[in-house]
Amino acid sequence: MNQTKYIFVTGGVTSSLGKGIIAASLAKLLQARGYRTTIQKFDPYINVDPGTLNPYEHGECYVTDDGAETDLDLGHYERFLNVPTSQANNVTTGRIYLSVIEKERRGEFLGKTVQVVPHITNEIKERMQLLGKSGDYDIVITEIGGTVGDIESLPYIESVRQLVWELGEHNGLVIHLTLVPYLAAAGELKTKPTQHSVKTLMESGIKADILVCRTEHEISDEIRNKLALFCNVKREAVIQSIDASTIYEVPNLMLEEGLDIVALKKLDLPKKAAPDLKNWNTFLRRLKHPKHVVNIGLIGKYVEMQDCYKSILEAFIHSGAANETKVNVISIHSEHIDATNINEKLAGLDGILVAPGFGERGIEGKIEAVRYARENKVPFFGICLGMQMAIIEYARNIVGYPDANSTEMNEQTSHPVVNLMEEQKTITDKGGTMRLGAWKCDVKQDSLAYKIYGKETISERHRHRYEYNSNYVAQLQNAGLIASGVNPDTGLVEIIELENHPFFIGVQYHPEYKSTVANPHPIFVNFVAAAVQAKKK
Repeated sequence: MNQTKYIFVTGGVTSSLGKGIIAASLAKLLQARGYRTTIQKFDPYINVDPGTLNPYEHGECYVTDDGAETDLDLGHYERFLNVPTSQANNVTTGRIYLSVIEKERRGEFLGKTVQVVPHITNEIKERMQLLGKSGDYDIVITEIGGTVGDIESLPYIESVRQLVWELGEHNGLVIHLTLVPYLAAAGELKTKPTQHSVKTLMESGIKADILVCRTEHEISDEIRNKLALFCNVKREAVIQSIDASTIYEVPNLMLEEGLDIVALKKLDLPKKAAPDLKNWNTFLRRLKHPKHVVNIGLIGKYVEMQDCYKSILEAFIHSGAANETKVNVISIHSEHIDATNINEKLAGLDGILVAPGFGERGIEGKIEAVRYARENKVPFFGICLGMQMAIIEYARNIVGYPDANSTEMNEQTSHPVVNLMEEQKTITDKGGTMRLGAWKCDVKQDSLAYKIYGKETISERHRHRYEYNSNYVAQLQNAGLIASGVNPDTGLVEIIELENHPFFIGVQYHPEYKSTVANPHPIFVNFVAAAVQAKKK
């Protein structure tokens, strides 16, 4: 293959229809047929990246190996394809405009009046083709955030129109994902919202090549024919996307519908071999037919919105299947935990995960949860802030520093066991300035961490400002809190653990970002295994 082919996924009628899952599922099928495939997300909001967004606004912020703070859909891309993404895979309107304005300030437009067309659209098209021009991919799938008709999406839709025209026949196609709602009062599915959505897309100069219809009920042949006729697509290109019990069923559903075949035909590409989904279906079978059930308490302060901990929840699905175990994640708000109700709140749990986060709210509840797990020998896993809470709990209750704290929560503490990194103290901008991306860690032999990873050097993704204060490491280690993982370049502690405990580990990084269907993260796998053992006792 000489020329990279491009697929654009747009959405209509309503948001949250699952463009990311459809894009990831199609990419999985194309990958399983032997095509080198990647996915990128173009978001219409003006934030430069999601790093400064409240999790309640946008869900979790996903981090790539190269330190990009990105949309959570990139997590789905990696989990499905088992291929790392990068800064180039997620672009926002803010980043586009920032780049164009910086070019204007440098005089790169030679005095021209800078406009949405052609300058903004040219920048978008350039970004859309960045991965394709690398030579690493046969097919690049681009998901356009938002819905067709949104004022924010117009520059992207115009860029897609231009690019499809410039690429020429068989080199680009547009998939339009839309809703076919079921009206209970009428007892039927309605096609009119889809027709209007396609009409809006056509008004922008784009003809949908494939229609993917989200629905709660089976779409009849009559409705498929109607949609094909009124939306100007071929009958075979009307694809049903019915509700599934898990997102990991969607590739098989799209395979049954022939989405990959239609796309390859449009792109004038050979089908190659039938998709090899043997390992994928083994995972699905283990997921659907568990032999064990465990209850894991997720102690966090954004628990009202599941997307805030999306990667953690998905990592439990992967690791649960690896253990042939159904993991019931019980979300518990850390603000609602205190010393008087802790036994009631955490009773019956087979494992406790203290989640990452920022800020002072709810941290005393997290510290109480750590104490409960330590004293009652409940398998414990602390991620980022969760590890820091474990350090504070140990310093307070074992070493005897009752006011031990993080300077993030209390700058006046006389025992700042967690402190701001030295290079962070002069930073005033919040966006993109934390310790981000992949960092190495040397793992101590004869430790729980070494048993989990099976190697001495690992690489994991970070997203934080505050660190375990090196001035306290030796003292806490002498008291029993083992520093079993250290960054070789900075000397900063990455992993802590306890001996004489069924499973107690805290990590400064975010292992959930690297868990995929093909490679469930080893800490999650071992944590779930420990919870299974705890339940048996």
